[in-house]
Amino acid sequence: MCGIAGYLDFTRNLSDEYEKNYKIVKSMGNALTHRGPDSYGEYITNHAAFAHRRLVVIDPAGGAQPMKKKINGYEYVLVYNGELYNTDEIRNKLIHKGYQFFSTSDTEVVLTAYIEYGEKCVDEFNGIYGIAIWDPVKEACFLCRDRFGVKPLFYMQKDNQFLFASEIKGILANPEVSPVIDKYGLCEIFGLGPARTPGCGVYEGIHELKPGYAAYVDRNRSNIYCYWSLIAEEHTDNYEQTVEKTRFLLFDAIERQLVSDVPICTLLSGGVDSSIVSAVAANYQRKKGLTLDTYSFDFVDNKKYFKASNFQPSEDRPYVDIMVNAIRSNHKYLECETVKLAEYLKDAVLAKDLPGMADVDSSLFYFCREIKKNHTVCLSGECADEVFGGYPWFRDKEIYDRNAFPWSKNFDFRKEILDEDVLEQLPLEEYVNEQYENTLKLVAKLESDSKEVRRQREISYLNTAWFMTTLLDRKDRMTMASGLEVRVPFGDHRLIQYLYNVPWEYKYRRQEVKGLLRDSAKGILPDEVLYRKKSPYPKTYDPAYENLLKKTLKGILRDPDAPIHQLVNEARIEALMNQESDLGRPWFGQLMATPQMYAYLIEINFWLEHYDVQIKL
Repeated sequence: MCGIAGYLDFTRNLSDEYEKNYKIVKSMGNALTHRGPDSYGEYITNHAAFAHRRLVVIDPAGGAQPMKKKINGYEYVLVYNGELYNTDEIRNKLIHKGYQFFSTSDTEVVLTAYIEYGEKCVDEFNGIYGIAIWDPVKEACFLCRDRFGVKPLFYMQKDNQFLFASEIKGILANPEVSPVIDKYGLCEIFGLGPARTPGCGVYEGIHELKPGYAAYVDRNRSNIYCYWSLIAEEHTDNYEQTVEKTRFLLFDAIERQLVSDVPICTLLSGGVDSSIVSAVAANYQRKKGLTLDTYSFDFVDNKKYFKASNFQPSEDRPYVDIMVNAIRSNHKYLECETVKLAEYLKDAVLAKDLPGMADVDSSLFYFCREIKKNHTVCLSGECADEVFGGYPWFRDKEIYDRNAFPWSKNFDFRKEILDEDVLEQLPLEEYVNEQYENTLKLVAKLESDSKEVRRQREISYLNTAWFMTTLLDRKDRMTMASGLEVRVPFGDHRLIQYLYNVPWEYKYRRQEVKGLLRDSAKGILPDEVLYRKKSPYPKTYDPAYENLLKKTLKGILRDPDAPIHQLVNEARIEALMNQESDLGRPWFGQLMATPQMYAYLIEINFWLEHYDVQIKL
């Protein structure tokens, strides 16, 4: 994976001020060095300036960027962050059309596919990507992002310039840009955060190219459009056929994503999702005479404090042990200390350029630093719960009857920590409700769908368009902050499109959560793992962590210069911290409750301070 950045300006010739523009675009690229620590490059032509930071995964010698390819006297230029999983198929088609290739990299395939197919090249791609291509014939730039937003891409239109970067920090590195947040950005932070509205960059003027979207920018306009979305179709396969096709699509996605010229590993929690990925990967590696490397996460002393609940029915370690023995992987158990979990909250903000999922982020940040010591690429079980219906809210009658985001039910909690004057100025509930309603308008449905099926499609779409992208955003930033590439086979667009139309009674076969997935994995997992109850991403149960957060937050609230004073109700937050711990009052999803809200506020204060964010109400 890599980092890309650049800008376009059709009102002047950038080559005329080469040194000035080189310095600017290099600075934008340097802000993304963590994404690509292996090499770098810049390119400036008449109306475009590109920068690239490379993490070498395939063809170290032949995949350097910005990549140039000359056809009929015109030089096309590409900067690309991502990975194609059908590189060989596309290359062979292009060879039959007469093209020559000078590397084995997917980068050259992406660029050549654009030269041949133009904007339609994305129809050929199976992969994860953020792409920018300078087209010298049309004097235009083509940008696109993968179908579910596994790889990020942000942009900003400012005066005569169109700026873009893999991360917001790349845009902020341009001297013409200042970090400003208006009332709508604050609605994102306090009303929806750590989720973001698709397409929203939170900072004023900064946008995200939505998953499945592309942009075509020339001297006349910036045309931003959707090139792919889920389609509602009749599902005609019986259950046995559905199991067979699901198994094929999933296993094929896993094997495609194991292609790498550098060491590869998997994340293994002992849950069904990561165990399937690891089992298929282990078999694939074994055929090549290799042993799969696997990693699991936990927290120091968690065994001492862990208490089983409906939310977290069991510890991971016993199931990890079963899987390691079954697939004979070379496994490493990673544990994070409470102090580091709190320390890395700031690093997580720097990785994301925004406050995020608190210790869910900081723990992953820590674990990825450890994995990177030995590996550059790993596979994860992310996205399975969103597409197979694994979360509790897929089965919650209240969610069916209530028009709200399923993972953010307690909206009053969000309002009560805000300063009353600020709350009066923010259209908080209206904004959140508008984003919810706008999302429902995009849900693909059939005329024949019953009321129940329509609502099922809505909940499914909300999860893929919002919750899944939030987790993918977290995964990308926390991993790439260490130069570690994580691939998500459950995010394969062919699999998600197929499952979108599979009846829910199939997904919950025998009234069993993810029954379809379990049936698709029969024969490759031990029964103890195959039928294990869902247990989410691990979190610390050590009371010392919450106490440390309270101490830190109280220190911030007593600092008269802390920027968060502009926004929050200090008395209310102090009162909460003086009460008994409340782990049952969720701020966001299953993993963020009251303690994580404290961490979120700590992150907000650090973010405002470090980025010198200007608040505009």
